[in-house]
Amino acid sequence: MSTPAQKFTRSKAYLSGEVSLPSEEQHSELADLLRYHEWRYYVQDDPVLSDKEYDELYKMLEGIEAAHPELISPDSPTQRVGSDLSGDSVSVPHLVPMLSLGNSYNAEDLAEFDKQVKRMLNMEETAPLAYAVEPKYDGGTIVLVYENDQLVRAATRGNGVLGEEMTHNARVIRSIPLSANFSKYGLHRVEVRGEVIIRKDRFEALNAKRKKEGLTLFANPRNTATGGLRMKSPKEVADRQLEAFIYSFGYGVNADGEDAIQAFGTHTKALDVLTELGFKVPATGFERESAPDIVEAASFCRKWEEQREAYAYEIDGMVVKVDDLALQERAGYTSHHPRWAIAYKFAAKQATTTLENVEYQVGKIGTITPVAKTTPVSLAGVMISSVSLHNEDFIRDKDLRLGDKVLLERAGDVIPYIVKPLADLRDGSETPIEWPAVCPVNQTDEPVTLIREEGEAAWRCPNCVCGKQDLARIIFHVSKAAMDIDGMGKRYVELFHARGWMNTIVDVYRLPYEWISVLDGFGNKSAENLKAAVEKAKKQPLWRLLYGFSIHHFGKKATQLVAQNIEHALDLADWTEEQFTNIKDIGPTVAKNVMEWFAIPANVEMIRELEALGVNVRPTDEDRPAAEVTEGPFLGKSMLFTGSLQQMSRKEAQERAKNAGARIVSAVSGKLDILVVGEKPGSKLKKAQALETVRVMTEAEFLAEL
Repeated sequence: MSTPAQKFTRSKAYLSGEVSLPSEEQHSELADLLRYHEWRYYVQDDPVLSDKEYDELYKMLEGIEAAHPELISPDSPTQRVGSDLSGDSVSVPHLVPMLSLGNSYNAEDLAEFDKQVKRMLNMEETAPLAYAVEPKYDGGTIVLVYENDQLVRAATRGNGVLGEEMTHNARVIRSIPLSANFSKYGLHRVEVRGEVIIRKDRFEALNAKRKKEGLTLFANPRNTATGGLRMKSPKEVADRQLEAFIYSFGYGVNADGEDAIQAFGTHTKALDVLTELGFKVPATGFERESAPDIVEAASFCRKWEEQREAYAYEIDGMVVKVDDLALQERAGYTSHHPRWAIAYKFAAKQATTTLENVEYQVGKIGTITPVAKTTPVSLAGVMISSVSLHNEDFIRDKDLRLGDKVLLERAGDVIPYIVKPLADLRDGSETPIEWPAVCPVNQTDEPVTLIREEGEAAWRCPNCVCGKQDLARIIFHVSKAAMDIDGMGKRYVELFHARGWMNTIVDVYRLPYEWISVLDGFGNKSAENLKAAVEKAKKQPLWRLLYGFSIHHFGKKATQLVAQNIEHALDLADWTEEQFTNIKDIGPTVAKNVMEWFAIPANVEMIRELEALGVNVRPTDEDRPAAEVTEGPFLGKSMLFTGSLQQMSRKEAQERAKNAGARIVSAVSGKLDILVVGEKPGSKLKKAQALETVRVMTEAEFLAEL
């Protein structure tokens, strides 16, 4: 079992249960697998298993050693912590060994941890026990030593006993004080511990710069931070704009060598002292909390799991610690972890799986999108088996092959994404992905050759003969982005299409509602609601109708600009290229595509049919440009509304805000200035509260400022 591919396959066999319950005969193999995965994680910064999968293997080994203690050897993974020592730098000893943390994944695990701690402390199970809870940052550990208030040494975590000395790099990380007034608290020699990380927006900007310069992109913020700690040039470290969050004292003595940390009483107080001394520490009441019991601690963990994506930094969990320092000492340590602390791990954002096949989809303008079909794997709480591969260049650039083991990630905990193939796990059975020459979606006897226009990444089917592209156009036409027909989702379009009721865009406006009412899951009320939504959509502004035709490159902004300059949709059938390009921001490519679309008689006839059915084909007040606002209480501010407003509709509130100078946005981000909340605001409020820069305003406060 010498190759990486064999190690990976064998590890998955243990995890899937293909290997019978681990026995003493398998102790050596499990230990070897765990050492390999530790090396991948800590030294290579290139893990092939998720943290949870590693933990499962680790617990199997622990189980064997608990049943057969005679098998425990000094080099067993259970007898030491993971290592990031690479052998390239000077190793220095930590003043106190650093241990790993035990892991939990839900409130039940935390409750069991609470019981264990109380048993060790001889406390009643119902007795109150306070916990400190703080983020578990996903970066690289740093250990800082101060003597006589001066920074004298910095090191990585290493193997927990020895770390790689990197003082020269630490000195250029601006959130690390070069001196701190520890002597105020009687501290002569101090070791503090923290995590070096990079803000997510800085990581994106750094990668954008590297892409522009033709350099290899960083895989994720964690690798960017851990790699930065080991760089030989402090200038390059400074360019990464890394930050260091300090999360604990590891050691602290006075001039006589006596412990001076216990005087703080609690971990919370110790962090307050570090904050006062100028260290970057998780903020109390926001990032960290002193919880009166494990129930409140679990609640704080769940809150952060929900809002982790809105946070400026990558975190992969929370750390729960007994707050009382004296009780920490009484609880003590195992050889692997402190008994008084545990990590609450969030659902994995990365996982490994196998790329089994590639299927293809066709979009509204004929774009062919490859979709990877993978071995199902749980990722951030969702089972993933399909992942978009975007286009041919994406496949070629990443050198993806059928049969590859691939690293998956969920961007924003929503969209699955293939980060990379695990090339060193290949065994020779993988095969290249051959891009099709003809439309792979078309199942008729009339093959259509794909085209790829100059300057575009996508291949397109230029002449759909199978109807799949027409279906995609209808789905887009009724969507929120285009005609915004409430309740008319993709599932209904596909259902009506399968029954022959919806084959063209015109069919959207002449549905047989009496037949729909007798379908399973509908009824008269549902059919009436759908009809009302379609009738309402007929009055939509002209730009939405033009946008809903899916004309290549004729996007939202372009349709809005054009709609301002015509009196009827069919005016465009007679427009010249010059008329289009005379409009600012409309170029010859858009002009060419729109002119070609209107030159097709069937498209012109479709507009006439839509008009006959009552669909608006003329500009509305919404199509006309509004006068520029030059003053108002919200001038220049970005604003978002969430929840149910009581004194006006959402649309009216947005219009009043725009008239007062605001710019309406659609999502919470670091660029949002004001969030106006009504009743039951939901997740947007939680995300905004996690961003210190967003002002949260009630409906009454909004009206008062108007």
